[in-house]
Amino acid sequence: MINLLTSNFGAFLTAFGYTVLSSIIALIASLILGTLFAILQIVPSRVARGIARIYVEVFRNIPLLIIVMFFYLVGTRVIALDGFTAGTIGLSLYTSAFIAETVRAGINAVDIGQTEGARANGLSFSQTLRIIVLPQAYKIAIPSLGNQFINLVKNSSILAFVAGGDLMYTANNVAAATFDSFNSYIIVGIFYLIITLPLSYYMKYLEAKTKGLAKEDS
Repeated sequence: MINLLTSNFGAFLTAFGYTVLSSIIALIASLILGTLFAILQIVPSRVARGIARIYVEVFRNIPLLIIVMFFYLVGTRVIALDGFTAGTIGLSLYTSAFIAETVRAGINAVDIGQTEGARANGLSFSQTLRIIVLPQAYKIAIPSLGNQFINLVKNSSILAFVAGGDLMYTANNVAAATFDSFNSYIIVGIFYLIITLPLSYYMKYLEAKTKGLAKEDS
């Protein structure tokens, strides 16, 4: 395994960078989109709620591979998307649907009295969401959001199916060239652990810190 890693270290390191970059882009995009569609599900407009509901249900119930392949096959013909871009877009949309449900649950868990009090004090709907509701909703949703972020990193391996240059794609190439599939995938597994373990511990730290602040406030 050490010989395989050293002889292909440059390829693995480049693939590691692509995986981290795709995960960061998808994480930011899915958090923004997920929050937006979570808010749309609670606004007074029935049309907005309907659009948000359709978006969430469609992307939650279609396999990630199909979503990525759709953007890859259509995108390469329309605007010449490469595998990395198509895969990252698909990953962002897929994850955003789950984050939308997570954030919506967090919003619904906030005491309605705080929203009513904010509106009674003259805050608009958007101000109430931004200042009062969303900060608390994110705190409530931290454990679920952490799981979604970790799943996002692992799901980035879907880029291998569209030549996205990620860790799994490189492992497939190395395994095909060296006929050493076992060690190739062990190495990739270690690289994924390098990304996901610190993220997991950081989310646990945030969760513990949030609970500690909540106890102090009470």
